Amino acid sequence: MASQSSMEVPFDPSHILLTDKVAIVTGGGAGIGKGIALAFARFGADVVIADKNAEAGEQVADEVSQTGRRGVAITTDVRDFAQVQAMVEASVEQLGKIDILVNNAGGTRMAPFLELGEEGWKRHIDLNFGGLFGPTDAVAKVMIEQGTGGSIINVASIEGTRAAPLFSVYAACKAGMLNFTRTMALELGDHNIRVNAITPDVVDSPHLALFDQHFSYLSGGEEGRRRAVPLSRACSPDEIAGPCVFLASEMGRYITGTTLAIDGGTEASSGWVRDPQNRWTLFPT
Repeated sequence: MASQSSMEVPFDPSHILLTDKVAIVTGGGAGIGKGIALAFARFGADVVIADKNAEAGEQVADEVSQTGRRGVAITTDVRDFAQVQAMVEASVEQLGKIDILVNNAGGTRMAPFLELGEEGWKRHIDLNFGGLFGPTDAVAKVMIEQGTGGSIINVASIEGTRAAPLFSVYAACKAGMLNFTRTMALELGDHNIRVNAITPDVVDSPHLALFDQHFSYLSGGEEGRRRAVPLSRACSPDEIAGPCVFLASEMGRYITGTTLAIDGGTEASSGWVRDPQNRWTLFPT
């Protein structure tokens, strides 16, 4: 049992705020990353948008600035460690410190494993692992030098927790991300750096619209989501961002090494879907 002298002050509503904290969001120019960046700003953080798309990054940085917080866009290909290091150094130079890192950059191409080939494997690994390892290495060293702790949030995927035909290497990378999260929580815990992961599933974005358009047989569209997702719909980027605010804030100060599913219940459903009569079934007809 902790002694009274070592106990933190009780929580109050201010502890959910990120006032004057500095966050880096990789892949922050669109989709989930953009949603997280803007939510962080609304809760009081200054935000660095590290995205390889310069125009998209600048646009989100401008939106951050419109909230009254500082928004900085630094064009970065997270696969290139030299670019990552330069981005982190520039972040400290311009904003003074780093309190939060969101490893969001990643990507996939749908294809059977036997059609990916060596180039396809390497492309997935370079983006999904390189985009995780490089920023974590560079930012954790800054956080340790600062001596004030920090929060690292890794955006994985539900595909890292289940079989994923047509997404084999991507899913393997995301599973590796979850194990890396747990390991880093142990290695960095002495420095009060908390490391957690989230696992989104279906997120409402332009990518989802394209997926529905070209691969409706696989996604099932809105009707498919109504039947397969316990909450009956896709998730908005802002609904991903809310739990990230919690994990980055003082409210999450004793949470590390965990994976938070933000999936509307699809991990829990484990293959159960609604039939045309709206009954849960394992084998719909």
